[in-house]
Amino acid sequence: MSIPSSRFMKKIIIQLFCPDQKGIISRLTSILFDAGLSISSIQQYIDREKGNFYMRLAFMHNLKQEIPTKELLDLNEKLNGKIEIIDADQKLNVAILGTKESEPVYHLLIKNKSKELKCSFPVLISNHNQLSNVADKFNIDFFEITDNEKILKTLKSNKIDLVVLARYMQIIPESIIKHYKNKIINIHHGFLPAFKGAKPYHQAYEKGVKIIGATAHYVTNDLDEGPIIYQDTIHINHKHSIKDFIQLGRQIEKGVLYKAVKSHLDYKVIVFDNKTIIFD
Repeated sequence: MSIPSSRFMKKIIIQLFCPDQKGIISRLTSILFDAGLSISSIQQYIDREKGNFYMRLAFMHNLKQEIPTKELLDLNEKLNGKIEIIDADQKLNVAILGTKESEPVYHLLIKNKSKELKCSFPVLISNHNQLSNVADKFNIDFFEITDNEKILKTLKSNKIDLVVLARYMQIIPESIIKHYKNKIINIHHGFLPAFKGAKPYHQAYEKGVKIIGATAHYVTNDLDEGPIIYQDTIHINHKHSIKDFIQLGRQIEKGVLYKAVKSHLDYKVIVFDNKTIIFD
C-alpha cells in the first residue's frame, strides 16, 4: 500500500470544549475512524472544579478523503460544546503594532523568516516612523497611523487574523478589541505588578527586587488583565545594574511574546472566560 505524498495531505486540528461527560473521546475518534482518518496526536484536559473538558486533536487528511464535518458538528451539539475544525496548513495574516523599540519586532520577523512561525506578516503599524526601516528590510508594508479608526480599517483591508503588540505604547480601544476578541496578543512586565507606568525596571532596581519577568496575554478592555498565554522570569541580585535590568527584561519580553504567538499560530490555545488552556 503506497503512502500518499505529504503535498497531498493536510493537517487538520480539532479544538473541542464542552461540559465533561462520559465517552467524549471514544465518540469523536469513532467518527474519524469510520471516515478512514488517522489521528496523529490527541491531548485532553479536564477542569474538575468547573466540570469542563478541553481537547486538541490533530489528524492528517488525504485530499481525496471527506472530512466528516456534519457528524462532528452533530456530536458537538449533543455534547453542548464548542468545536473548531481548523486547516492547520493555512497561514494566518499577522499584523505587528509597535512604537519605537525594534528588538521585539525584529525577533518575530526573524523567527518567521526561519520558518519557526507559520504565518504571514503583511503589515507593520506604528504611531512613529522609527520602525519603517525594519519594515523595508523584511519587505513589509509600513503604516504610520495614530488614529484608531484608521488602524482598524488597515487591519480589515489586509485581512488580518492576529494582532501582535510588540512594545506598542498605546491603549487599544474597545472597537478593535471587539473585532479581534482573543486575537490580540500583548507583552508587559507582568512580574513587576507594583511598578506600573514609566520606567518599571528603574523602579524595580530601586526596590531591590530579586525576580523580574514578563507576561504575554490576550488583550481585553481591562488593561493588562486578559487571559495569560505565557510567562517567564529570571533571578537577579544586587550586582545587577539598571542597564542589566533593562537588558534582561527585554530578553524575557521578546522570548515570552514569541512563545505566545507561536502557541496561538499552532492552535494550542483554548480560552474559557479569562483562563487559557495551553496544550504542549
